[in-house]
Amino acid sequence: QVQMVESGGGLVQAGDSLRLSCAASGRTVSRYVMGWFRRAPSKEREFVAAIGRSGDYTYYADSVKGRFAISRDDAKNTLHLQMNSLRPEDTAVYYCAASDRVYYRTEFYTGGRYDYWGQGTQVTVSS
Repeated sequence: QVQMVESGGGLVQAGDSLRLSCAASGRTVSRYVMGWFRRAPSKEREFVAAIGRSGDYTYYADSVKGRFAISRDDAKNTLHLQMNSLRPEDTAVYYCAASDRVYYRTEFYTGGRYDYWGQGTQVTVSS
């Protein structure tokens, strides 16, 4: 089992930056693919970003590409999401997730392949 706790969310203005963190415990996360997903009000959960087990592969949703950066620090069992140039449409609850069942590129984007989830952190971007 892996327990995951997100932090770093908040209320910001459009154009601002935020850095989300996800602290994992229970097992070392080096064996897991890690990802960020989000759910906006009245919308389905959507993929944001993911990072491979050794950090050598990263994937981003088109809507955040060039603005967000995912990183991992396995020594600290921590996952980060640096979010720059935030927009009102980035408003959502952000969840970190981990999986040891992701192997192919398409699976990085699929929430159903992730087994461990945090409880989420709210990000609100005002215009």
